[in-house]
Amino acid sequence: AHTGWQGHPDGADLILDPDAIRQHFPFLAPDIVGVLHARRCGWFSGQQVGMLLLEEARAAGVHFLSGRVTAVHSAGGAVTGVRVETAHGAEEIATPVFVNAAGPHARAVGRLLDVELPLVSELHRKVAFEDVAGVVPRDTGLVILRDTQELPWTAEERAELAADEETRWLTEPMPANVHLRPEGYHTSRTVLMLWECHGPQLFEPPAFPIPDDPLFAEVVFRGMSRMVPGLERYLDALPHSYLDGGYYTKTVENRPLIGPLPVAGAYVCAAFSGFGLMAAPAAGELLAAHITGGPLPSYAPAFVLARYEDAGYRERLAAWGSTGQL
Repeated sequence: AHTGWQGHPDGADLILDPDAIRQHFPFLAPDIVGVLHARRCGWFSGQQVGMLLLEEARAAGVHFLSGRVTAVHSAGGAVTGVRVETAHGAEEIATPVFVNAAGPHARAVGRLLDVELPLVSELHRKVAFEDVAGVVPRDTGLVILRDTQELPWTAEERAELAADEETRWLTEPMPANVHLRPEGYHTSRTVLMLWECHGPQLFEPPAFPIPDDPLFAEVVFRGMSRMVPGLERYLDALPHSYLDGGYYTKTVENRPLIGPLPVAGAYVCAAFSGFGLMAAPAAGELLAAHITGGPLPSYAPAFVLARYEDAGYRERLAAWGSTGQL
């Protein structure tokens, strides 16, 4: 059941006993020999969190203007205003403070200030379907398979796919990290499935709408059936599914940008990769301290753009390994 995180033990369980794995996770493939279970993990509705924050901002007196920022004005090296193109025409707003929190558009918005932000946007797709057979337990968490794999095909299918250059990749080893989780509450049967089966796909600038991939749903279903064999029942006639996705906009070390920019009064709050919903409230609080001159926590320098001017930091970057991205 969806019980929240309160009252649950922290830490993690490393389960190496096959019988224990079958007992607690009977939907997983029978040849899985190790499960790392993080105890206090789950998910929450990003839409509901966004609406809550929007309502609280309005209650605090924030005025929202919907439009496209097309210019940021400055004088003497400091921000003086912005131009916003709205449905009713252009508006000029005088302001000494401008925050670039434009997500995948942050690099383009930075250029309005002649500031080049070291960002890349990595495409991530997901597929949602109705699990009418109840293969995935509704109370399971986010489940990730850490093994690389090959898609299951019959010998005839594999030979046919391998004979064509455009489809040969479907028979070759593929990346790890297929993952899924239930979505929704109460009577919902929706399951989300994600897999970067092509490996990293970088876009600059990000493309909207996201590029179509007509094979994605079937590839993900087949890849996911390696971890959850019950999904094989859907392979002969794939259920209707919804393809969606977006971008992980990130820095090279997968650490956000939060703080001042070289133009006085300009700030950035961006590069939240795949952890934006989790980090956003704390990032907003940190940004507010920068803007208001409040006390900054000891870790604040780790997120400012100026960190890349430090020779020692650049040396550490060159030696870093995994960025911890999901």
